[in-house]
Amino acid sequence: MAKIRESGIERILLKLGEKDLISKLVNQLSGSELNTLLLKVFSEKAKAYSPSDLLNRYQENRFVHPAKVDVFKLKQLELDILKIAFDNCVSPIQLSPVAPLGSASIVGEVDQNNVISSLRGTEVVSDATNLIALHISELIQSKNYSRGELIRFCTTHRHTRAQFFGNEPGMLPHFHLFCNVTAGVDKGSYSFEKESFWEHVILYRNIFNTIFDSEIEIIMSERGGYKDCSGLISRVMDYGEQNNISVSIGEPYKENQYYKGFQFTIKTVINGVVHFIGDGGLVDWTQKMIGNKKERLLISAIGLDRLLL
Repeated sequence: MAKIRESGIERILLKLGEKDLISKLVNQLSGSELNTLLLKVFSEKAKAYSPSDLLNRYQENRFVHPAKVDVFKLKQLELDILKIAFDNCVSPIQLSPVAPLGSASIVGEVDQNNVISSLRGTEVVSDATNLIALHISELIQSKNYSRGELIRFCTTHRHTRAQFFGNEPGMLPHFHLFCNVTAGVDKGSYSFEKESFWEHVILYRNIFNTIFDSEIEIIMSERGGYKDCSGLISRVMDYGEQNNISVSIGEPYKENQYYKGFQFTIKTVINGVVHFIGDGGLVDWTQKMIGNKKERLLISAIGLDRLLL
């Protein structure tokens, strides 16, 4: 796919007779100058379209069609989950539909081509946990939170991702997620990791017990990024033994550096149907943004459309 994309770019540059065009746009223009230029380009492009052209582009664009999910059931599910999260001391937050350009690729190391990049230095939100992490980092820098307390935020948000999965079941161009993010600082003995992990897991147990009358199972997988990942997982599991939630060990994925230390997958069975409905893990995003190795961040999310379709 990358080779096809590069050959397409080379063909366009050859057609324009400007093989150094991308380098000039990136290196010789400031962000605001590039934005001004692109706004003009898209403004002129829009002028050339007729109403019938607009309809044709709507019909051809998989990102702009309505979701097939029942609207009332989805909105009720959002409200029910947010209420349970609030009762578990997690603060719901309403995010913007756009994030700063590079929110997914810079900290999450996701290919920028899997995101819908936009103008004015933005991109369509593809992962709300990135945007919550940015909000938390700003709060920490502004010293609006005591660093002795955990920072807990959650949201329900419509996500759009640009990967094309064909007709693969459950892979939608846009979809709703419930996202949960906890931030804190390292106090030794994996105290943040143990406390925040079990807070997330207990919240998901409460959600599925209350709304779907189902239990959950957690599958933990070792990731790189900690000196003793297996020891980290062992101590985290031991910390929550009294919660009577099934936790098992899955295959390690050390080569994937999105999560650090561990990743956990959330499994549940609803009306006889098995759902691997969400995942989460430790990330180093606040460490990178704030420049402090002591910062800790745990993220997780579950898919809502898949529970209703």
